Amino acid sequence: MKKEANSKSSANKWLGYALNVLVFVILIAGIRVWQQRDMVSGAAPAMQGVTLAGLPYTLPAHPEKPVLVHFWATWCPICRTEQDSIAGIAHDHPDTITVAMQSGSPEQVARHMREQGIDFPVVNDQDGKLSSAWGVHAVPASFIIAPDGRIRFVEVGYTTGIGLRLRLWLAGL
Repeated sequence: MKKEANSKSSANKWLGYALNVLVFVILIAGIRVWQQRDMVSGAAPAMQGVTLAGLPYTLPAHPEKPVLVHFWATWCPICRTEQDSIAGIAHDHPDTITVAMQSGSPEQVARHMREQGIDFPVVNDQDGKLSSAWGVHAVPASFIIAPDGRIRFVEVGYTTGIGLRLRLWLAGL
C-alpha cells in the first residue's frame, strides 16, 4: 500500500514538472509571437543606404548566397552580447549587413563600434525608417534572406552564432 502511495506521489511530482515546462514553453512562444507580430515575411523588402564606411548598399533582390540582415542598437545590452558572433559571421559571409536602429548619428555609431572593437558593415537607421519598413520593434532582430529573395528565418532576441550559421546554411539548401 505504501509503495502504491509513493508511486502516485512520484507520478504527481513528474506531472507537475511537465505542466511547469509546458507553461514555460507556451509563455516563451507567446512572447516570440508578440515580438514578431509586425515583422515582414515573404519577399524581403528593399533596403538601400550608405554604410558607415561611406559605401552604398542595396540588398540584392536575388542574392547569390543567403544573406544575414541584422538589426541592433548601441543602447541594447543583448546586442552587445552577440556582437562578436555577428562580426564573425560578417567576416565569413561578406554579404552580411547590419542596421543600427535609432542609435544616434553616424559619428556616434562609429564611435560606439570603435569603443566596442567591432567591425562589420553597418547602415545607420537614425530615424527608424528601415526598421519600420521591416517591422522591427525589438532588437536584436535577424533576418535570413534565401537566394530566391524570400525571408527564410526571423529571430528576435539573443541568437547564438551557431544558430545563425545553421540558419544561413539551411537557407542555402
